[in-house]
Amino acid sequence: MPHFIVEYTDNIKEEAAIPKLLEKVNDVLISRSNLFPTGGIRSRAVELHDYRVADGEEDDAFVHATLKIGAGRSAEHKKETCDELFEVIKDHFADLYNRRYLALSMELIEFSEEGTYKYNNIHKRFKK
Repeated sequence: MPHFIVEYTDNIKEEAAIPKLLEKVNDVLISRSNLFPTGGIRSRAVELHDYRVADGEEDDAFVHATLKIGAGRSAEHKKETCDELFEVIKDHFADLYNRRYLALSMELIEFSEEGTYKYNNIHKRFKK
């Protein structure tokens, strides 16, 4: 962990530059490798084809991000990380936000170790 999942409506696909957003998100998380092991970072995007926004009368769009992390970080560290990530998201979509109707949102989900299963040999590459 952490896992970053971004869902976005298909009506912004051509302008959203989602791979670049995922790169920016990973950069933030890697910069906090004291909190989040680099080998556990996963970022992914889901393009939504079936959705309805508000009253459905406009070509509204949305981007919703979820950051899933394991338990154990302080409230301050979680807030700092989420604040920075949401600023990255807002900055990434600023031009699009200024040109069309667009809703941006993000949530944090924290898991306990109980009920979480992991098998990962990627961590070995980042051990010093």
